[in-house]
Amino acid sequence: MPVCMQGQKKIRIMGVDPGLRHTGWGIVESDGVRLTYIASGHISSTSNEELAYRLREIFEGLTSVLKSFKPLEAAVEETFVNDNARATLKLGQARGMAMLAPAMLGLRVAEYSPNLVKKTVVGAGHAEKGQVQAMIGFLLPKAKVETADEADALAIAICHANHRTSAVARVAESEAVAAGSATKKLTPAQQYKALLATAKRRSA
Repeated sequence: MPVCMQGQKKIRIMGVDPGLRHTGWGIVESDGVRLTYIASGHISSTSNEELAYRLREIFEGLTSVLKSFKPLEAAVEETFVNDNARATLKLGQARGMAMLAPAMLGLRVAEYSPNLVKKTVVGAGHAEKGQVQAMIGFLLPKAKVETADEADALAIAICHANHRTSAVARVAESEAVAAGSATKKLTPAQQYKALLATAKRRSA
C-alpha cells in the first residue's frame, strides 16, 4: 500500500491517463497520511473529427476540469511505445495536451511510467487493469469509478502522492547540505519546512 510522508499540508493532485479516444482524469487529496477521493471522469474526443480538433477537445476538457477542481499539482502517465508507430505518435500528441493543460495554469506536472504506477498502487509492475481497479476501490472506498481510464488516472494521482514526498526529501536535504546545516537526515516535518524556505528564497 502506498505510504505518504507525514508533516506536509493537504494537497490536491490531478492524475491524467492520456488517450486520443478517451482521456481519464482523477483527483485526490493527500495530507501526507491519508488519501481522499475528490472526483474522476473521462474526456472523449469525437472520432470522426480531424486530429487537430480532437486534440483541442482533450485540451479544453482538461482545462475545464482543472478550473473546476483547482488541483495544485498534476501527474501524467508516460507514453507506452508499441509496435504501431502511428498509434504511438497519436498517443504522444494526446499526452502533450494532457501536460500542456495544467502547465498553462502554472501547475507542476510530473511524469510516471506505467510500471511504476502499477508497482506503487498494486505492488507489482506488471499488474493487470483489474488488479489496479480493485486496489483503487480499496485505497479510495468513496471513489465512483465507471471506466478503466478513470481508475488508471486515479492510480497515477496516487503514485504522485506517494513519490512527490521523495522529491521533497531530496530537495530539502540537498538545500540543507548546501547551507552547511545538515549533519544528519532531516525529519519529514523538517524536510517540508526546508522546502518551503527554499521556495520562498527562489521566489524572492
